Amino acid sequence: MPIKQGWLEGARRVPSPNCDDRPEGEVSLLLLHSISLPPGEFGGEHIERLFTNRLNPADHPFFAEIAHLRVSAHLLIRRDGECVQFVPFHGRAWHAGRSRWCDGQRERTSLNDFAIGIELEGDEVSPYRQAQYLALARVTADLLAVYTMLDETRITSHARVAPLRKSDPGLAFDWAFFRQELARGAVLDPPPT
Repeated sequence: MPIKQGWLEGARRVPSPNCDDRPEGEVSLLLLHSISLPPGEFGGEHIERLFTNRLNPADHPFFAEIAHLRVSAHLLIRRDGECVQFVPFHGRAWHAGRSRWCDGQRERTSLNDFAIGIELEGDEVSPYRQAQYLALARVTADLLAVYTMLDETRITSHARVAPLRKSDPGLAFDWAFFRQELARGAVLDPPPT
């Protein structure tokens, strides 16, 4: 799935208004998140509605707490491996919130300025699906090829950059399997159908 003009070929596009231009500087971090709406439930349009400011607070009690938020991510990987893109990778999506990242040389804040945010449809306790790992490995390989400041040491979780606030993608995310798929080159296989 090549990337052209910041968009992942083959991903379904659902443009979000919750983005803006990045300041000068290059993408240098891949930040993994998880999301399920309502919490613990998968499927449906609620995530897309949240990222496009169309979430109806009357649809679920939890939505009344979050419908006012203006958030987004670059990409959502659904349970079946489908990729939905909200913001071009060269744009600044609003996903990291108050966070800190140390790249070994310096500590940085304002992670949205230089990070790509990928949401995995899931929660912190339910196992993620193989289709999600394979899609994530493919997308990651494409991102590593395009953004030269990115490498495998610059892939982390929301929990690591905001540990007092966030715990996603959680213990259910199998980092070893993801990195194995990335290293094995399974990313070159066609996506599952």
